[in-house]
Amino acid sequence: MSQTATKDSIPAPASAPAAARLTGRSLPRWAPAGFAAAGIALGCGLGAAAGWHSKVQWALLSALFFMVISYAVTSAVENRRQARDKVATSIVWVCFVLAVIPLFSLIWVTVSRGIKVLDGYFLTHSMAGVPGFEAGGGVYHALVGTLQQVGLAALISVPVGLLTAIYLVEYGRGALAKAVTFFVDVMTGIPSIVAGLFLLSIMLMFELQPSGLMGALALAILMLPVVVRSTEEMLKLVPNELREASLALGVPKWRTILKVVVPTALGGITTGVMLAVARIAGETAPIMLLVFGSQLINTNPFEGAQSSLPFYIWEQYRVGSEASYDRAWAAALVLIAFVMLLNLVARGIARWKAPKTGR
Repeated sequence: MSQTATKDSIPAPASAPAAARLTGRSLPRWAPAGFAAAGIALGCGLGAAAGWHSKVQWALLSALFFMVISYAVTSAVENRRQARDKVATSIVWVCFVLAVIPLFSLIWVTVSRGIKVLDGYFLTHSMAGVPGFEAGGGVYHALVGTLQQVGLAALISVPVGLLTAIYLVEYGRGALAKAVTFFVDVMTGIPSIVAGLFLLSIMLMFELQPSGLMGALALAILMLPVVVRSTEEMLKLVPNELREASLALGVPKWRTILKVVVPTALGGITTGVMLAVARIAGETAPIMLLVFGSQLINTNPFEGAQSSLPFYIWEQYRVGSEASYDRAWAAALVLIAFVMLLNLVARGIARWKAPKTGR
């Protein structure tokens, strides 16, 4: 009897109220979509009633109504803690939408304007003999120039950047490593026009002629710090246990780096290199100063003026005719497709070379 009375007198566990709260009222899954619809309706309606013509004002007002409705309804149905969580989630979604809308708007305008003249003829012909204000011509000479200049820049900067990153991660100690890190950080923020002016001063000192190589050297200067920084971060992610295991077997350090460290980080390194290439593919200022542009097809980057896709876009926009605007938009679409292709290749290589997990 005493044991039974003792068991009956034991209070309920402290988790009982929590369990009761968990089984309380909750909003359905479609509630955020309903809040968003109500916020958009109220924001657009109030904006139209107030005579606001800016769609940006309508969007900001709709986002504000969305967060207010989300907080008020969640507080009434659930509790204030869940309401604050819903508000934080709503802020994240609003920021995401505000970031994505300009991107999709840019892509939509570029595709709708550039598709008018983008065809096989446009991709396989140059502007030789075609007046800028007339229809016709193509982008082949600019596409060749971009591929050669970006390729030379990658050929110069990738080995130097890779070796620099290996030195900083595996060997760098003391004042020299700190100085290299400092200058890499400084070079990351250098404007492209500064790199172009630096190479232009060298051209004037040694009386060199404009060529694709000079533009590639300027692009290599812009690409180098990106390669160094991305490669350095990827090498730091390689577990030290792999290095220690290799060194414990008597493998020299240089061979450990070559056979263990670099292959492990190869996927991330490739992604960083591709992103650096995509970054320099749209530079215009160094090309204007060092390559000068050309209407003809020049397949020799070491001699004579060349064109590039960014320079071609600026050149056609400067003409100011309807035909030149169409060519500029088509070239912009080609450039976006080129950069997108590089990013897809980088993601594919990164996934292919990623370390295998599981059994």
